[in-house]
Amino acid sequence: MSSNWWDSAYKGGPMVAVKGFPRPLYPPDAASQGKTPSVNGPDVEAYKRTVSRAGRWVWQAFDQAYSNNFSHGKGPNVTDTGIAGVQRQQKIDDTGWIGTQTFNTLRSIRCPAGPHEGEMAMDARAVELINAAFDRFKGTEPPPETKIASSQARLNKAIAEIGNKESPSGSNMNKYGAWYNMNGVPWCAIFATWCDQLGNAPTKTFAKGSRYSYVPYIVSDGRLGLNGLSLTSDPKPGDLVCYDWGRDGEYDHVGMFEKWTGGRTFQAVEGNTAVGNNSNGGEVMRRQRDAAAQNTIFVHVKEP
Repeated sequence: MSSNWWDSAYKGGPMVAVKGFPRPLYPPDAASQGKTPSVNGPDVEAYKRTVSRAGRWVWQAFDQAYSNNFSHGKGPNVTDTGIAGVQRQQKIDDTGWIGTQTFNTLRSIRCPAGPHEGEMAMDARAVELINAAFDRFKGTEPPPETKIASSQARLNKAIAEIGNKESPSGSNMNKYGAWYNMNGVPWCAIFATWCDQLGNAPTKTFAKGSRYSYVPYIVSDGRLGLNGLSLTSDPKPGDLVCYDWGRDGEYDHVGMFEKWTGGRTFQAVEGNTAVGNNSNGGEVMRRQRDAAAQNTIFVHVKEP
């Protein structure tokens, strides 16, 4: 074979049999063209093996990340040209993206040189990896994971508890205090801790059994900027809201801010409250509050 095998199209053969096309592949820089970069997967490793056997990538321990370098090439040497190098050789648009045309090309080309010359570039191990990827992706890229903010996770957990009450009434006995290992005491701050730590995105601010079972500690640390707490005038859903009913400087109660409802009125989800007993009512409730009706402080909790 001519040493300049890269000057003409690859020799081909019948397409290697696989379960199917796992999914389109896009490198990180495809985001600038409106594409979602692909998550790691065994199909990427399969293509790296195949392209390496086809002479356009260095044989190595292959990872499963579809990098810009492998997609577009990382240098002028033939062995550095990656997917785009194969595409140019086969007269395919050299985007570096892998669709069905490039996929089928990789299934049909033969090794152009070396000890495996004439063999199909997609070897048996690559077929195993392609099949595993097809079982996983079923032809489409999975939707990107949406990481929920801790504030929203904390609020969601609180909302799911609306209507739960201590038992017996007036005892301060409840599952939140039992979990915190401080049952039978006023539990609005304990409830906030429970919602944070047992939501889907716990923060480092709260801790089971310590730190925030007492509302004035939340306010103090918020003022001092400790433990990820800070005061805010622009609360987001899931931030804390602390109330000083008597305007005596001693904050009595805490809930989770949900949304503004007009002017300075807002909606919050609170533990240990009731109509007629704001701070020790024994129930998880959604309350309508007026920030001007008492001293009100909003406390932001730092995301992890």
